[in-house]
Amino acid sequence: MITRFDFDTRIHHGVIHNDTIYLTGQVGTPGTSAGAQMEEVLAKIDRLLQTAGSDRTKILHVQMWLDDIRDFDAVNKVWDAWIPMEHAPARSSGEGRMAKPGMLVELIVTAAL
Repeated sequence: MITRFDFDTRIHHGVIHNDTIYLTGQVGTPGTSAGAQMEEVLAKIDRLLQTAGSDRTKILHVQMWLDDIRDFDAVNKVWDAWIPMEHAPARSSGEGRMAKPGMLVELIVTAAL
């Protein structure tokens, strides 16, 4: 069974299959700092995981994309305050051009129910 939730324009922000939750890339408000965008993204992830019946302690893997890798320390400061270290997931990080100017961070999450 596949359950889709949080539809927006052309995508669902979450899909559940076989007790695994797949979230689309979550981004912050363009023009704010990388740290502020990270806080906004993590709040969105909390909301989506709650909608699915899960939470941040059940995250399995995160892909983190930064517009500029020099923001790595700023976003990690926010990340470290948000994730309980005993539940830290596998995480991959990379640098890439974002979809819109001013977007600085995007997180793609896979979690368990």
